[in-house]
Amino acid sequence: MTQTADRANIGLIGAIVAVATIGGLLFGYDSGAVNGTQEGLRAAFQLDDAGLGFTVGSLLIGCFIGAFFAGTLADRMGRRNVMRLAAVLFLIGALIQGIVNDHTLFLIARVLGGMAVGAASVLSPAYISEVAPANIRGRMTTVQQIMIITGLTAAFFANYYLAQAAARPLVAGDVPSLNPLWLGIAAWRWMYLMQAVPAVVFLIALFFIPESPRYLVSKGRNEDALTVLTSLFGTKQAALKLAEIRASFSVDHRPRLSDVLTPAGGSGFLGIRSVVWAGLLLAVFQQLVGINVIFYYGATLWQAAGYSESEAMMTNIISGSISIVACFVTIGLVDRIGRKPLLLIGSAGMTITLFIMVYAFSTGTLTNNTLHLPGNNGQIAVYAALAYSAFFNISWGPVMWVMLGEMFPNQIRGSALAVCGFAQWFANYLVAQSFPIMLGGIGLAYSYSFYAVCAFISFFLVQKFIKETKGKELEAMEG
Repeated sequence: MTQTADRANIGLIGAIVAVATIGGLLFGYDSGAVNGTQEGLRAAFQLDDAGLGFTVGSLLIGCFIGAFFAGTLADRMGRRNVMRLAAVLFLIGALIQGIVNDHTLFLIARVLGGMAVGAASVLSPAYISEVAPANIRGRMTTVQQIMIITGLTAAFFANYYLAQAAARPLVAGDVPSLNPLWLGIAAWRWMYLMQAVPAVVFLIALFFIPESPRYLVSKGRNEDALTVLTSLFGTKQAALKLAEIRASFSVDHRPRLSDVLTPAGGSGFLGIRSVVWAGLLLAVFQQLVGINVIFYYGATLWQAAGYSESEAMMTNIISGSISIVACFVTIGLVDRIGRKPLLLIGSAGMTITLFIMVYAFSTGTLTNNTLHLPGNNGQIAVYAALAYSAFFNISWGPVMWVMLGEMFPNQIRGSALAVCGFAQWFANYLVAQSFPIMLGGIGLAYSYSFYAVCAFISFFLVQKFIKETKGKELEAMEG
């Protein structure tokens, strides 16, 4: 059966999507907030390059922990309850990061916030996929990436405003983010405290959306599932959909982590299902192309190209705005041309723009640990980086989340998300942790050469291993 959008309660589905993707906004907001706090972290905790990388990346330690346990917890407690727990953790983490002076406590708070972000990042697209009709599912799930970039850009705006408010224009060499602002608290700390606002909104909003009907069926709560399905699709379609969902679950056991292993007679590698390997490919290479270097260290990158702190923060805002526009392009294309073509376009575009950045950075010279690019090469590097971000957000940014939320059969979705979410955030952590060290050691040109080669390889991996999921019902997914 193919569910059509005009039979669905689009208003309710839209409200559910709006609430569920606030988790993506939290991830984006933290990524953008930490982007403007580099000097504050160095000064407050006396950090070297490695220490800064670990402090920034410590959020990601929590992320891969949260992503791993979220899938299996969601199979036990429900998607909505785990997202509520994530909202509480993020709120606590934001408040502690904004006030503590002890580095260990700061790291613990970032890990707590990271657990929240990791959990929400894998559950939001999965939850949306489980309530949206197949023919608009890609568009609905793409909203996750829009919210990530919106949160990112909102943080850039907040950081820019806070830094400007704390600036002392008559003081030479002033670093605005280090200056005290309201209540005598430094501006860079307010960049963390501001994260409490979306966390509270997320927590409250989660009390106004229903539980996933597929989770309810997995727990034997068929009447509750029918009620939710009826509110989504109407009485007749709800009954048909309930029967399909029930048939998609194993009759001998409820979902469990071992479901990701290759069943008897099934296809797989090293004992793991082929579809899980495909998910791992998407999850890991989304990070190996280096996008989060721009997310986390954009201000550092722009300053390396010759921009001041204020100009770098404004460039972050421009980058975020371009990325949001790119995601809207994805909304228009993902359910028309499909997921796989967008991934291939993104891989090709990122490869070209990353190698342009490599060329620009290779012409630079270091003077007093500051990179100087001759002629217009600084602008070329920045423009290439903006184009690279656009290609990412047309393709791998949203499409990976779309596919992870929909590509797995109902029986293994929670467990597969646990494995793939862990891999995605662990790769994210490795990239964030390594960049400051690579920047100070081998330089920008060699660092971006690695990301460019990964983008090039990803094109061929998608061609060979990724299967199209456009328009398929979740109950028709094979694995």
